[in-house]
Formats: sequence, structure tokens, C-alpha cells
Amino acid sequence: MAEAHQAVAFQFTVTPEGIDLRLSHQALSEIYLSGVRSWKKRIIRIKNSVITGVYPASPSSWLFVVIAILATMYTRSDPSMGIIAKIQEHLPVRPFKLISQCQAVVSAVLFSTMLWLLLIFTMRLCLKQLLSYHRWMFEQHGKMSTTTKIWALVRIFSGRKPLLYSYQGSLPNLPVPAIKDTVKRYLESVRPLMNDGEYERMTKLATEFESSLGNRLQWYLKLKALWASNYVSDWWEEYVYLRGRSPIMVNSNYYGMDFLYVTPTPIQAARAGNSIHAFFLYRRKLNKEEIKPVSTVIPLCAAQCERIFNTTRIPGEETDTVQHWKDSDYVAVYHKGRYFRLKVYQAGRLLSPREIEFQIQRILDDPAPPSKGEAKLGALTAADRVSWAEARVKYFSSGINKRSLDVIERAAFFVTLDDEEQGTMRDDQPASLDNYAKSLLHGKCYDRWFDKSFSVIYYKNGKSGINGEHSWADAPVVAHVWEYVLATDSFQLGYNEEGHCKGEVDASLPQPQKLNWEISPECEEQISRSLAVAQALADDVDFHVLSFRDFGKGQIKKCKVSPDAFIQMTLQLAYYRERGTFCLTYEASMTRLFREGRTETVRSCTNESSAFVRALENGEPADVCRRLFRGASEKHQQLYRMAMTGAGIDRHLFCLYVVSKYLGLESPFLKEVLAEPWRLSTSQTSIQQVELFDLANHPEYISCGGGFGPVADDGYGVSYNFIGENVINFHISCKHSCPSTDAHKFGDQIRKAVNDLLQLLSPNQKESNKTEESQPKVKKEQ
Repeated sequence: MAEAHQAVAFQFTVTPEGIDLRLSHQALSEIYLSGVRSWKKRIIRIKNSVITGVYPASPSSWLFVVIAILATMYTRSDPSMGIIAKIQEHLPVRPFKLISQCQAVVSAVLFSTMLWLLLIFTMRLCLKQLLSYHRWMFEQHGKMSTTTKIWALVRIFSGRKPLLYSYQGSLPNLPVPAIKDTVKRYLESVRPLMNDGEYERMTKLATEFESSLGNRLQWYLKLKALWASNYVSDWWEEYVYLRGRSPIMVNSNYYGMDFLYVTPTPIQAARAGNSIHAFFLYRRKLNKEEIKPVSTVIPLCAAQCERIFNTTRIPGEETDTVQHWKDSDYVAVYHKGRYFRLKVYQAGRLLSPREIEFQIQRILDDPAPPSKGEAKLGALTAADRVSWAEARVKYFSSGINKRSLDVIERAAFFVTLDDEEQGTMRDDQPASLDNYAKSLLHGKCYDRWFDKSFSVIYYKNGKSGINGEHSWADAPVVAHVWEYVLATDSFQLGYNEEGHCKGEVDASLPQPQKLNWEISPECEEQISRSLAVAQALADDVDFHVLSFRDFGKGQIKKCKVSPDAFIQMTLQLAYYRERGTFCLTYEASMTRLFREGRTETVRSCTNESSAFVRALENGEPADVCRRLFRGASEKHQQLYRMAMTGAGIDRHLFCLYVVSKYLGLESPFLKEVLAEPWRLSTSQTSIQQVELFDLANHPEYISCGGGFGPVADDGYGVSYNFIGENVINFHISCKHSCPSTDAHKFGDQIRKAVNDLLQLLSPNQKESNKTEESQPKVKKEQ
């Protein structure tokens, strides 16, 4: 128990001669250095708060204003128009015994400070107005209005390098749409899904709601919008995520993949050493707010970044909570049924990648068996939330179990050292990708800690991946971290010729601490029941990763079509061909143009898209189909822009429903709207930091994207991403238990639909333009 001794700063024993006091200098040194590190972080937070608080000005601009005012005073002019003299009259003279000249200087400094604050307020107000302007999104490419040209002045207010949260105070609040607009858009969105009788009935319900209960609910929602930063986000987090009682594994959590065709090193410990170090480099930049704000043309809200690290979802019987800690200097590691506490700071410094590799290898080589009941403990986080909440209170609220659970929950993040090999295998590439996706999504159901903000998985052959918990943030936030880690691992840190991390090792590093547990037989039974529930859910998931390499977004853009709209039309066509009907389709859009914004739904199945699909399937002339396709894709882009700018449908209706529940009122319209199943749930995973990767020379060094489980029992989940200009990856999920869904067959329909649409838009395209000759050569794994 060397770790326990190191954790105690002093020990004493009572003897006949008196008290024998023994100090641990190493422990005291660790306490001192930990305190120094904590105070440094506090100072950085205070400094950044000041810099962010005065943005778009800078703290040094205060001195400039003071000097300018003093200089004008000495030229015997009064820029304050008598205000400085008034301040001087009211200065308390007696306590400080200020001479007249000092009084004048103090008065000038006070006036300068007030003028500076007024200028800052004015600049922030102007910046907020500029960031509230979204009409530029709706203008045709190359045709910029005069108003938009004037709006481009936003760049003047972004002259100096902003910190991560510099724009937070200037972002606009999410607007509440008018009831009549939302109802009108909703009815338009469901028209292709209903026959005349169903649509007439729904129209009647919507009209009754709009003219009666809707206005009352809207009043409460507007009141909340005036008071809160965002009228949606807190309710969305609580009611959609935290109050859900079903397992979060598969149903909520999502995953991200490693590089598709290369593995930087085949050594598991080395890969973990580099990337864990890179994660903490990102966290250091995050704490200092040195990460460049993510932006489209204008900056996006960065509020979700606050809980990336040191965050855990805590189960509750009625609702879960998200717990975030200010700091953590270690990661929790799982390997072959055992949990470890791995410190990544020693004497106040971050361990080097080579030292982390050394510590990881110690864990891999540790022959100690798991404690009784420890091996499958993680299954509790994979099953339903009520059973986990009850078990947590009953078996983990005191003693050694609470201390060990605290270690896991307070860790910076969770690490799994998997004993399997995953990735693209040469003997069966399609099947290996499918297995890789399922492993990242749910693993063995007990070797991940699904409650952590994110868990990183390192496989035996050096492949890696990430699993994210959804309640605290959306996938693009985790993807931003993951991109940074992959790029830093391969292009900055690198490996030596043997595949190990670079650098030297301090052999005096303490052993990673193995966590101890006292699992009762009753707790073991609960773990077994949870594992059975989780295993049944995992076994029911049918997954297929389709790496489409015939062409990519480069060829699509040559057809003068939005790549995202092209894929959405592809999915509509593929689904119709498989089912012979259309379905309610969910595409995730973001509302981070607004303060604390998260997501909005784009309803991709429209009157225009269904008209196009029917025309194509009914053999209409190509010119007619192309015209209908253009109309459908333009409609989709319009809906996407409206969702991004706060004019979506579903979040508004969701919040109206929440208000109705608070008031104890029933709305047949809202009840029916929120009960509609999303049989096709889609999302695009975009690369946010292209500058970190050299796609021209190393196109293989890019993530394969990620995916999620099916939302409806009889539907599909489809995540897609564009790799460079020539590859499109689809991550397709559904359930084996549904006889009408099959991930591989749907993948075949997607492949056929993609090629058919390109052929429709480019009828004269030669076959050679679609073959691998037009693609960059990629190194395959050996």
C-alpha cells in the first residue's frame, strides 16, 4: 500500500516517551506544488475574466484614454465639458489631504475610466447588433446587399486576437418565433407524410392550439426569454437528456473514430502516452482560453467547452445531474477488470508522453487480479438509470467504494486499455469497420464508464477512439478536442523508430494506484442484472460503416449543389426505395450563433424532396427530375439556415410543451407532435480544424468520423462526413429486432442512390472521373 502512505502528509504515534511525529516531505511537497498550480490557475482565470470583460477593447486601452485626457488637460482644454471639475468638487479632501493638482489628476483619471467604460459598453452593444444580423446567410453567393457590406464592419471589432470566451457577452439571445410561423412551418413539414384526411385533422388541431392555448404558453415562453440567456438549452438538457431513464449507452452516447487507413504506432501504451498528453495540452489551452473561438463567418458560442474535462453525469432516481469539478490532475484507467488512478502531474509539471507511456505499460504489466465484483462494475453505467441510482446510494455512498467511485467520477476523463484489436483489417475491411464502430459505441458493456464526459479507448494494436456522453454538450465540441489530439499525436509529438514516445523517463515515478472495492453479493447481483440489460441492448444494434470512395464533395460541388443537401436527398431516395414511403426525418443543426445555443432540427423530408423522389422513381424526364432536385436542395438549404438563425420548429414546440406541463394543461396538438417518431435520424460530422491536417500530402491522416445508435426502434441513425474531396463515410445504425431494417441493405441503397443522383446531375460525366484515378493515393495499413 505504498500509494496510501504517499497520500498521508504526516503520521504520529503515542509512546510512553510522548508523541512520535513523522512528516512525509514528499507528500508535503506535492501539497505545496498542487496549491501553487491551483493559485496559478486562479490568477489566469481572473486575468482572462478582465480581458474578456472589456472585449472588444483591451485593458491597455484604459491607459491610452487616461493619457489622452491628461494630455488635453495640460493644453488647457477641457474635453469633459466641465465634468472633471464637478468630480473634483465632490472628491473627499480631508481624509487624503490632496493638493489641488493631485485632485485634478485623480478627477481626470476617474473621468477617463468612466469614458473608457462607456466606450466599451458602446462597442459591445454595436458588436452584439452586428452578431445579431443573419441575413447574409440567405443571400445568393456572389450577390451581397449593401446592408451586408456594411455588416462586414464586424471585422473591425475583432481586430485583436480574441480569447475563447471573448464573444460570449456579445452573442445575441435565441429569439422566440411567432406561434403562427411555427405552426405554419410544422404543417408544411408533415404534409408529405400524411394523407388528406390525416392532414385535415392535424390542421384543425393546430388551428385550435394557435388560437387558444398557444398564445398563453407563448407569453410564458417570452417571459423566460427575457430572463434567461437561452429559453431552450436548460430545459433541453434536463428533459431530453437528464430525465431520460433508459440506458444512455447506445441510446444517447456517441463515438468518434481514429484515422481510417493509418495507425501512428502499433504500441498500445505509446499511443495512449502521446494522446493523453495531447488531451492535457488541450485542457491547458482551454483553461488559459487560448483556443481560437470556433466560427462560421461569425463566432459561435463556446459555453459548452466549460465542461469538457473533469465532468461526470451522476445518476438519480428521477433525474440525473451533471457534476463538474474545477480541476483534476489524473485520469481513471480500466484494464482487464481493474480500475487505476493515473496521475499525469508530478512535482507540478505535466508528465511527458514517454513518462505516461511508461506508466500505462506498468498498468498493462500489472498481474494483480480484479477485486471481487470489480471486473464488470462499469455495467451499472450502461443499464437503466434508476437501477444505477439505487445501487449508487445503497452500495457506493460510504467507505472504500465511495472513495474509489469518487476517483473515477472526479477524473479528467476515462481511459480504457482494451485487450482487443480493432480498425481496418486487410482480410475483411467492411466487417472490421462495423465491428470497430460497435466496439466504440458500447464495447463489452462493462469496460467503459458511460457517465464520464468522454472516454478514450486504446486498442491492443494501437488503434484508438472516443465515446462521448451527450447531456453536457453536443458532438462538435468533443470532435474539436478529438481533432486536436489526433493532429498533435501524429504531427507534433510523433514517435521514435521503435514506435515509442519520444523523451526520457523519470524512473522514480510512483506506481499507478489500483482502486479497491468491497462489492457485496447483492451488489454483484445488481451488476449482473445491469449487464444483462446492457448486453441485450448492444446485441440488438446492427451497425454498418460505408466508406464511399467513388467520388466525394469535390465532384458534388462541380454540380453546383450543396454537399449536405445532396446527401439528404440521397437519404430520402434510399429510404423511399427500401420502404416505399417517406418518414419524419431529423437532421441536426446548431444554434450556437446564439448565447448558450445547442441544436435545432431540420426536417429534411419536404414537399419538394418527396416530389423529386417520386418523379425520379416514376421515370419522369431527366430535365424535370433535375429541376425538382434543384428546388428540393434549395428548400433544404433554406430550412437549414432558418434552423441556425432561430426560426426552427421543434425546439419552440418542445418548450411550449414543457410550459404546458408546468401549468398542468393538456394540448392534444403538442402531445401528438412530440410523440411522432423520427425514423430517419441524421447528422453531418464536419471537420472543424482543417488547418491541423495536411490533406494534400497526407490525405490518410483524417478521422473516419463517428456515429450514434438508432433513435427509433424501427428506424435508422445515419451519421456522415466528407473526408477531403473524394471520400464520404456513412455510419448506419438500426436494430436487429426490427424485421424491416437492415443496416447493410440500407447502405447498399445509399450507395446506389448516391451514384444515381450524380449521374442525374452530370449525365455526360465519363466513368474515369468517378474511379480511383481521380482520388489521392492513400497508404493502407500493413
